[in-house]
Amino acid sequence: MLQSRTLFGRPLETSLVAVDRAISEFRAGRPVLLRAGDALVLALSAELADAQLVARLEALAGGKASLALTPARLRRLGAKNRTETGILAMPTLDLARIEMLALKIDGKVDAPVAPASALDDAALELSRLSLVLPATIIVPVSAAQVAGEPLIEVAIEAVNSYRAAQAATLAIVGRAPVPLEGAAETEFVVFRGGEGLRDQVAIIVGNPDLTAAVPVRLHSACLTGDLFGSLKCDCGDQLRETVQWMAENEGGILLYLDQEGRGNGISNKMRAYKLQSQGWDTYDADEVLGFDLDQRQFDFAATMLKQLDVTRVTALTNNPLKVGAIKAAGVEVVGTQRVLGRPNVHNVRYLASKRDRAGHSIDMDALMARAAPKD
Repeated sequence: MLQSRTLFGRPLETSLVAVDRAISEFRAGRPVLLRAGDALVLALSAELADAQLVARLEALAGGKASLALTPARLRRLGAKNRTETGILAMPTLDLARIEMLALKIDGKVDAPVAPASALDDAALELSRLSLVLPATIIVPVSAAQVAGEPLIEVAIEAVNSYRAAQAATLAIVGRAPVPLEGAAETEFVVFRGGEGLRDQVAIIVGNPDLTAAVPVRLHSACLTGDLFGSLKCDCGDQLRETVQWMAENEGGILLYLDQEGRGNGISNKMRAYKLQSQGWDTYDADEVLGFDLDQRQFDFAATMLKQLDVTRVTALTNNPLKVGAIKAAGVEVVGTQRVLGRPNVHNVRYLASKRDRAGHSIDMDALMARAAPKD
């Protein structure tokens, strides 16, 4: 059990530290103890459960275990129009049933869906923070049952406030000039914190005028597109063409954010890619996995801008969610500018889905004209 103590006279077990450790445990496939007042539950990632661990939890559960699922996953299981988190009773912890409900494409609801408690919701938030599938085994326990066990305990308030707390602790930890091809005058500024499990980076191209509206792009990391030139998305094109445009137009700032797969993580992104290869739309694929349209938050990006003394921006984006988040965080958006990628046979459906289902400002006619062979 996690105990409060000090290290060199400073509090060691702050809420941030507790959640950091809970995320590490959860990603490793070990149960985490969540507390809401006097109520305690053990939460375990459904995708990481194994037979030995489930048997140990079964002994503690006394027939009262449950599986917490997101509205998106419940809709895919047949709970039509579901908009709230729900739980399914697990009188016995059956791994095959857990896999069917949490992972299988053809899974179906096989029991009544009960309303989720605050503990259940916090457990699912922990799964999202841990970048595993949002499906969590819940086992109510007493303090006596887990006394002496080496468990990480965390209050649900700490889990629910973790993202905002991370944004509040953002700090610059390093910066250096990094000349890029086509943009030799470029500086990388590294921030610790924000969202995700790694550092965030601001790429300052040229010498943007900070007294005017600075061209800014919020770019979520895309390993497949940015690094390997995947044809399934337009991310790599948007990244490189934005930097080139900034270099040719008096500079700007690109925020490179650790939000792989619309915030779902690289493993879930690959799961979604496999579903897309089987004919699923990009957003439907995410819903099968239990995710809604977009898990990303951008408030911490505005904090990065403020620390760079940027208060007014022209947003280089097609995504209205990014524009709204920047405004809501107190940075003035004086205008927007579209960022075009290159359509191809592999990504045209993806681009159309972003336009039709997520409201992105994408002119498919203009994109297709851009891709047309030149005489």
